[in-house]
Amino acid sequence: MARTNQMTQEHNEENERRVAILIDGDNAQASLIEQMLVEAGKYGNATIRRVYGDWTTPNMSSWKDILNIHAFQPIQQFRYTVGKNATDSAMIIDAMDILHSGQVDGFCLVSSDSDYTRLATRIRESGLLVVGIGEKKTPRAFVSACNVFIYTENLSRRRASSNGGGRRKTNHMSSQEKELVDMVSQAMDMVGPDDDGWTRLSEVGTALRRIDPGFDPRSYGHRQLSQLIKGNSRDFEMRKVANGAIIEIRLQD
Repeated sequence: MARTNQMTQEHNEENERRVAILIDGDNAQASLIEQMLVEAGKYGNATIRRVYGDWTTPNMSSWKDILNIHAFQPIQQFRYTVGKNATDSAMIIDAMDILHSGQVDGFCLVSSDSDYTRLATRIRESGLLVVGIGEKKTPRAFVSACNVFIYTENLSRRRASSNGGGRRKTNHMSSQEKELVDMVSQAMDMVGPDDDGWTRLSEVGTALRRIDPGFDPRSYGHRQLSQLIKGNSRDFEMRKVANGAIIEIRLQD
């Protein structure tokens, strides 16, 4: 029981933690934005979301369609000199302003550029969490400067698995059911299931609203999340623990 209370307290602390996710748009993949949000969501609520780059250039076009969907703010930074990346400086200056304002408890820095090494170190010196996301080519100095570093190649494999490359077959599902299973799977991944794949339903509900603030079980014909999961027993298992006080779910094999 003490162990359960400790885990609940730790999770509540993570729920209350505020995170700024800052993305170097010149140096990151727009196609992985959902996976990045899930990773950032494991460490807190992404209250500040910004993508930096020169939005007048063609290479930033891939970001434009997803900004509003995921509530990211585009930060414009012109390239004053060819061969120099002004985006780095703009993102670093903003990060320091956010750090000194006390608005967040941690940062998620998305880039594979070593120029952010000192920034990550400075944030850690202030006692805040630093999560880095970048490619495996990221210099070791930047990786080591972060508390946690996630390689985008691992996020790419996870996306391929969720799109049909893993153990689950989605050909038999309707488009709405696929949407639901993908969203709940992302929420479960954000929370972090136990070794047997079980996740608390209440925590999944909180994660679902982080992923999509407009999520509502009534959109799928059910008044409560538990009824929605129970109505999709082909895709999810459900059980009650702690004398029925806690509901847990996991994906069906």
